Amino acid sequence: MTAIDNVQTKILGGWRRIPLLDRWLLSELLGPLLFGIAAFTAVSLSVGAVFDLVRKVAESGLPINVAAHVLLLQMPQFLVLSFPMATLMATLLTYSKLSGNSELTALRSVGVATWRMVVPALAIALAMTLITFTFNEVVVPQTLRESKVVLNKALGRAIAGEQQDNVMFSKYGKISFPDGSRQRGLTHFFYAQRFNKGVMEQVTLLDLSRGNQRVLLTAERANWSEKDAQWIFRDGHLFSVDPDSKGATTSADFDRYLYPLGSEPQEMAKIPGYETMTIGQAKTAVKLLRQSGDQKQARKLTVRIQERFSFPAVCLVFGLIGSSLGVQPQSRHSRSQGFGLSVLLIFGYYLVAFMSSALGVKGTLLPFISAWFPVVLGLSGGVYLLRQSSR
Repeated sequence: MTAIDNVQTKILGGWRRIPLLDRWLLSELLGPLLFGIAAFTAVSLSVGAVFDLVRKVAESGLPINVAAHVLLLQMPQFLVLSFPMATLMATLLTYSKLSGNSELTALRSVGVATWRMVVPALAIALAMTLITFTFNEVVVPQTLRESKVVLNKALGRAIAGEQQDNVMFSKYGKISFPDGSRQRGLTHFFYAQRFNKGVMEQVTLLDLSRGNQRVLLTAERANWSEKDAQWIFRDGHLFSVDPDSKGATTSADFDRYLYPLGSEPQEMAKIPGYETMTIGQAKTAVKLLRQSGDQKQARKLTVRIQERFSFPAVCLVFGLIGSSLGVQPQSRHSRSQGFGLSVLLIFGYYLVAFMSSALGVKGTLLPFISAWFPVVLGLSGGVYLLRQSSR
């Protein structure tokens, strides 16, 4: 017996160990689930990517093979969006069909509890939750970054992450005064008109760390030196004002000037878009944003991190709601009716999620609460519907 035969035997053996009721319901759920994934992915992919790529092919001369490559790389992003919606439609359609055919009534007549009937649906929903989280964290950021690189190269643009305009960074720390006292405040403000392939262009640095003394540094270019652990400013001008010396000023031109500010401005410039970040990268970005004093963006990104965890749980919410609605006695929905009801439920859920997210970004709700409130509300509604169906 070959290794493949051994694997197949183990899989079949494990499948047969699952109770017959669960195997039957799981087999009934898989078909509608795959149909839902295909349908919702096709719709979202057409609206979110295909039309834009067709326009680039027609207007910007994007080669068709490159457009197809980009479309393939963007597909995981839309697959992730389709998983919760497909879970809802699959559970709703499957249990509605079984209820309409009186098969669930037959199960009730032999003593099978309603909650027991929805266990396979919850198992499917939990599996989709894990798959969604894995895709969102491992697959989507990588493929989305690669799709942007491929697209930008084909269109002759700077590769994402190598160029950025208007880079700003604020550094906070202890400010020393002539009387020996120290006070926390803004110590440095860094601004570059452009970050281009590791080089900051048209740079301005304001140093406020020396009490009343103000130091202004401008340069044509600057780059971070790992070897020196300092910034190297080139072709610039240094201007200093000391109010304690009756407004005495000094100024000097320089060709090369080393300054120990730290690498944070370069890290800020390299922060990718949130959709291409992993959770670890997003947490690093939050730390940098807080150090720079941009609390609003830091709070917004913190909400998005919590939503990265809560979004996969939508599969569980929709699985519970869909099976609870479908398992009701005499429930009957055609495929078109189920698709329409799924769209309405999806719209209602995401409307609540959008409002909760906005309140979190604004600061009205804590990030954790804003991200998980829709999930808790949805699960509570699903439990209520299941109890109603059990009566």
